[in-house]
Amino acid sequence: MVELNVCIGSACHVNGANNVITTFQHLIERQGLHDKITLSGAFCMRQCVGNGVSVTLNGEKYRIMAVEARSFFKEKVLPLTAE
Repeated sequence: MVELNVCIGSACHVNGANNVITTFQHLIERQGLHDKITLSGAFCMRQCVGNGVSVTLNGEKYRIMAVEARSFFKEKVLPLTAE
């Protein structure tokens, strides 16, 4: 199971966390991956430096901009669902 967490703390909220979550939800639904990906929100991940939203993928930390959510999903998340 792929674990995808998005920070919903105040700094990430301001930087577009809702858009990132919505994009991920849409892509998971569109690809039919509910049985392979667990998407959840998490309060502050202590990665508030810089712009973007904190995301963890199977424990690995990333900071992405909301406009990068679709490409992040395709490049990082999708390959893990094939394993």
